Amino acid sequence: MANDKLVEREDVRELVKRKYGEAALRVLNGQGGACCSPGADEVCCGTKSKAEDCCSNAPDPITSNLYSEVEAAEIPEAAILASLGCGNPTALAQLNTGEIVLDLGSGGGIDVLLSARRVGPTGFAYGLDMTDEMLELAEKNKAEASAQNVEFLKGHIENIPLPDNTVDVVISNCVINLSADKDQVLREALRVLKPGGRFAVSDVVVEGDLPEPVRKDMELYVGCVAGALERNEYLEKLIAAGFTEASIEPIRRYQFSAIEGTWAPKGVQHMSEEAKKEIDGKIMGAFIRAVKPS
Repeated sequence: MANDKLVEREDVRELVKRKYGEAALRVLNGQGGACCSPGADEVCCGTKSKAEDCCSNAPDPITSNLYSEVEAAEIPEAAILASLGCGNPTALAQLNTGEIVLDLGSGGGIDVLLSARRVGPTGFAYGLDMTDEMLELAEKNKAEASAQNVEFLKGHIENIPLPDNTVDVVISNCVINLSADKDQVLREALRVLKPGGRFAVSDVVVEGDLPEPVRKDMELYVGCVAGALERNEYLEKLIAAGFTEASIEPIRRYQFSAIEGTWAPKGVQHMSEEAKKEIDGKIMGAFIRAVKPS
């Protein structure tokens, strides 16, 4: 059983790495954004025809309109184009001058660069990502932004390459749900936080149970659906890891009909339309807060 679990985790990790690497390459090659751009169908829409539909008719229901015009003006355009997040943790988290911030799954660096501006020259922002293409894009964006108080690290969020009690705030944007070992991610986040440090992440959360076909479809991991925790389970895992003051605040509730075929590339087979409608509103983008005991 343990070996089967390890294989499952590696399968998920490799799928996520491949899909997000493809997204970064599109931005690096000047082909547009990670979603709704030429070649984006495998990540976002499943087929060319679906890609044309979801891109021409409406903004992406998960990733669109997360950053203000002021924030967009502060960072390179490529950082926004590569964003596959479901929230804006830098806007929701209280980041103070001089603090050290760590972004788990930093991608093209959008939230790292915004955090670096919030904490100022006396603060520092780390970004951690496992995908070479995203790290290459992040370094390019760092140079373009002339950010001096930023460092991007290569590694896995289940094994953070930083010492204990290093950072004041851990942020993340729609990444923890992609991990097949969320308990380990939360334990690692607690470990690297200083006493009194804050956990402040955006993530996809589910209220109630998801149908088994949704949970079993590995392609949905890239769409932040199949791997999402149920709300009460997320809170329980935070407490089990050692956090206090855990809370979950819904930011956006999604209609499953709007995200199936967009963030679920192949759609969900073996489900009736009635069963799919029952999921509407149960999947949400949320802001999760917790504190490491002092």
